[in-house]
Amino acid sequence: MPDSIEKRLLSLVRRLPEAQAEQLLAFAEFLAGRLAPADTATAPVPIPRPPGENVINAMKRLAATYPMLDRAKILDAASHLMTQHVIHGRAAAEVIDELEVLFRRHYEGQRVVDPAGRI
Repeated sequence: MPDSIEKRLLSLVRRLPEAQAEQLLAFAEFLAGRLAPADTATAPVPIPRPPGENVINAMKRLAATYPMLDRAKILDAASHLMTQHVIHGRAAAEVIDELEVLFRRHYEGQRVVDPAGRI
């Protein structure tokens, strides 16, 4: 990453309240995960939703639940939901519900393409 981008990012992070800085970090981790090779797992790894879960942890949980998904295909919708929560104040529980549906639909869509589970 060029120094200029790194400096701009650091400057922005320092101006954010802690909660928003954590959300930015979670989103950056989500984006970085797109660069990792897709996992060869064919079935979701069930991870129960803990009570009071926040959106950041939900995204991490869902990425771990569905490691076989190409996150790049989910990015637009997931970032839209994250924006609704962070910027527009939409309730975390509602956003998490939709994130769960989003990940499940992408998984099911890939299963239809390859019923044997090779994703």
